[in-house]
Amino acid sequence: MKTPEINEAVLATTIARCRERGIRIPTFAEMKDPARIPTQVKQRLPGIGLWDVDPLNLYRITWKNDISSGLYGPVNTLELPPSLTGVPARIVGLIGKYFPTGAHKVGAAFGCLVPRLVTGRFDPASQCAVWPSTGNYCRGGAFDCALLACDAIAILPEEMSRERFEWLREIGAKEVIATPGSESNVKEIYDKCWELRHERGDRIVIFNQFDEFGNSIWHYEVTGSAIEEAFHRLAGPRSRLAAYISATGSAGTIGAGDYLRTQFPLIKIAASEALQCPTLSLNGFGAHRIEGIGDKHIPWIHNVRNTDAVIAIDDEYPMRVLRLFNEEEGQERLRCEGVPAELVEKLPLLGISSIANLQASIRLAKYYELGSEDLVFTIFTDSADLYRSRLVELRQERGAYSNEAAQVDFQRFLMGIGTDWIKELNYRDRKALHNLKYFTWVEQQGKTVDELNALWSEDFWQETYAQTEEWDKLIEAFNQKLGA
Repeated sequence: MKTPEINEAVLATTIARCRERGIRIPTFAEMKDPARIPTQVKQRLPGIGLWDVDPLNLYRITWKNDISSGLYGPVNTLELPPSLTGVPARIVGLIGKYFPTGAHKVGAAFGCLVPRLVTGRFDPASQCAVWPSTGNYCRGGAFDCALLACDAIAILPEEMSRERFEWLREIGAKEVIATPGSESNVKEIYDKCWELRHERGDRIVIFNQFDEFGNSIWHYEVTGSAIEEAFHRLAGPRSRLAAYISATGSAGTIGAGDYLRTQFPLIKIAASEALQCPTLSLNGFGAHRIEGIGDKHIPWIHNVRNTDAVIAIDDEYPMRVLRLFNEEEGQERLRCEGVPAELVEKLPLLGISSIANLQASIRLAKYYELGSEDLVFTIFTDSADLYRSRLVELRQERGAYSNEAAQVDFQRFLMGIGTDWIKELNYRDRKALHNLKYFTWVEQQGKTVDELNALWSEDFWQETYAQTEEWDKLIEAFNQKLGA
């Protein structure tokens, strides 16, 4: 892929704005390895809160934030033992809560925004950034815009959790547009984007996480390398990186699997989705409650040729375990079942989709009969802090949480997870998923058949992921012009 031409006039105004606001942009290399971050940045970070709207928090778009020191440490992970999972395989999740905004999607937003920013293809002084999302991505985009003092429009379904809407208004998003439906109603978000294009023309720039390769490239470089590093830190002499599981929302996070395949060729890459919206499993559709995943289409940026299996999770499973992990009776039941008390205290680090990722990991470990030398990695995208209103709703709907309910939930929705609803993909299965992109992206969203056919080429993805080296050069040149 060619590096886009630079709009020098827009770039000059962007540099002036960043200079005024004290903004220096981190490179992908610095997000992967914070040891590369300038000393003067590190000296100031301990005095800045993780969620503060401060330009230096761009340097916290990494999996390695050390909350105690305000600096950096090993990749933030949480390993869940057999007493919780019921399988001998070691299941490890990367923790998303320790990003600015409390979710890893701020990285995807960075990956989509910065390449345009440093080439003058987005003017923060005159254009408004539009962030179509099902929740966390538009939070990341709104956060970036707050740092740049530019206008942000967040678009998300009206049935997403209350916390998402409240935070967006607090951060200062110019508009928060609620589209009809729930998590899986992404077509309505796309329709709103087309409406805005017709109304506002070049006054807006739409950063669509579902077709912006900056999303998957960020995960390929930053998340993929973080998993590799965490594996080597945790592995024993005979350990294997057996599998990587990621829910398919925008399909950016599963891009980390493309990197892991280059380092661990025998790894299984699995995509998880809601059983109530089984698009990859059954070419199906429907509404579900696992916020952040599964949206009735195949995202443009999903390299389906590199996906080995699809795992469907009934949305009742994570909703039950959300209570188990966060209600007092549930936590007491976990301790009685032998789950270490110090781990029980950390389980609220998992939000709804994180729990679904855990349950998909258990299902995969049982299906492939993985043993104690096998490590399965997944992503704990955000925490229960973003779903407190859902816990209130569950109490109102179902009453107080009891010890008996906790026993049932532990045995059925963790220990009792079976090997149903796993579909291993052969060549034709993968090609069928690729072909499904036609109906969303060519018929509805203006892509061409030639562009679609290009996505089936392995060379396309290798060239796409190779862009970060050039992007880092552009970021460094940008920072030099800043005098930063």
